[in-house]
Amino acid sequence: MKPLTKEWIDKAEGDWVVAGLISRARRSTNYDATCFHAQQSAEKYLKARLEEAGVASGKTHDLAKLLSLVLPVEPSWGVLRQDLIVLTDFAVDYRYPGSSATKGDAKDAVKRCTKVRLIIRRSFGLKV
Repeated sequence: MKPLTKEWIDKAEGDWVVAGLISRARRSTNYDATCFHAQQSAEKYLKARLEEAGVASGKTHDLAKLLSLVLPVEPSWGVLRQDLIVLTDFAVDYRYPGSSATKGDAKDAVKRCTKVRLIIRRSFGLKV
């Protein structure tokens, strides 16, 4: 594994851990942050795979776009398309005033991110 790939994976895992911790907080639960970190985890896992394949990812938060770049290398990841489309919205939707994530949004984001994480970590041969 390339060193930069490992860095992407480490950062992705950090966001996944943070999303889980925030979502389980009993007080001061921040659903916006949970959704954001779930999206960020998925984004960084996709960028890790692209890095390992030598495919430039560019600066985008559009997970469906990243998936389209990764599919030639990992065609079975097409099953993630709908999850990634939903997660993409969490990159910016709740970071600014005007709308807020609900508990249901946060649970959904963590669930979808967990699915993405599982598939990608397995493809790298990493523990899940």
